[in-house]
Amino acid sequence: MWGNILFKMKIGFDAKRAVCNNTGLGNYSRLVIDVLSLYFPKNDYRLYSPVDRKNDRLEPLLSRENVEMVYPDTAMGRKLSSLWRVGSVSSQLCRDNVDLFHGLSNELPLSIAKSGIPSVVTIHDLIFRHFPQYYKPIDRTIYDYKFRKAAENASRVIAISECTRNDIVEMYGIDPKKIDVVYQGCDPLFQVPVTLDARQRVKEKYNLPERFIVAVGTVESRKNQLLAVKALRGLPDDVKLVIVGRRTAYATEIDNYIASQRGLASRVMFLEGVPFIDLPVIYALAQVSSYTSRFEGFGIPVIEALSVGTPVIAATGSCLEEAGGKGGVYVDPDNVDQYVEEARVLLDSRYHCDKLVELGRRHIKKFNLDNFAKGIMTTYNKAILGLILD
Repeated sequence: MWGNILFKMKIGFDAKRAVCNNTGLGNYSRLVIDVLSLYFPKNDYRLYSPVDRKNDRLEPLLSRENVEMVYPDTAMGRKLSSLWRVGSVSSQLCRDNVDLFHGLSNELPLSIAKSGIPSVVTIHDLIFRHFPQYYKPIDRTIYDYKFRKAAENASRVIAISECTRNDIVEMYGIDPKKIDVVYQGCDPLFQVPVTLDARQRVKEKYNLPERFIVAVGTVESRKNQLLAVKALRGLPDDVKLVIVGRRTAYATEIDNYIASQRGLASRVMFLEGVPFIDLPVIYALAQVSSYTSRFEGFGIPVIEALSVGTPVIAATGSCLEEAGGKGGVYVDPDNVDQYVEEARVLLDSRYHCDKLVELGRRHIKKFNLDNFAKGIMTTYNKAILGLILD
């Protein structure tokens, strides 16, 4: 019952990230809109965005009859679009007769509870509470206020992992019965078999090495790509590291380390601005996927790699074991020797890799899009009926 539609609904989304972001929160936002509009096509889905910006990855969704983009409908809302998103959008939701509003990226309008509109917020992680050193003080203060208020004001809360759910309960004192864990599905692109032609095209396009470890993610301190760079010293010389993601100041730290180590410069490659369509192919070409982030809300790159059949080395300490299950190998994020030991096994044993990938693929079946869509709809139904269930 709960995963079905109780009645035809007009559902509003905070679509800022779907419009403006091409990774992380943007991917999640677009995936929610995508699967709900496909699995529950009778509903109307309205995407509320403070800005009008073309996004090629959003355009296919906007071509569907049940998906519509919405912008501020008053002169003041258009002039003060940031304030509209956190406040007066609630009035517009009422004028539009929206049945439910979903904050897809940790936030809700501050007046949503007073509007009487049932609401759901997805909280992805509370990393800024675990690692405050990675954030500016003002940003931590703003995030903490917005996330806490959203969790308190929402009719229901979606956590993307048990790890995040536990943090919301412990750090914000939210009733655990109010929180639903709905695992994020993987983009359907990663379920499509990678052809030999695609492999050859991508290999030539980026001049990829014959044997390499791939690390996908923004190049920032928390993602901890330096662990894999340091581990190269203990791995065969023909094994390279390909780091795929936007460079930040942390990349300079990696550059400096590489420059200090003889022969390492030729073994590390950085790729920025890689089109999403090429990612599954790069994963498939790699011998190993490395994701040694110190803390994540879930860890989609683990799921992506396992989906295309590439074994994963991930870090302990957050939810990555929850994402990869028995399909991943997990190391201390500061233990280079442990990383080298595990990577050597994966590089040397095809049988061991195949076994891990098979276990991983079994594990990630529960993260399929069918479960994702039905899980979200279950939460919507609970929110509309005002239920807090065990």
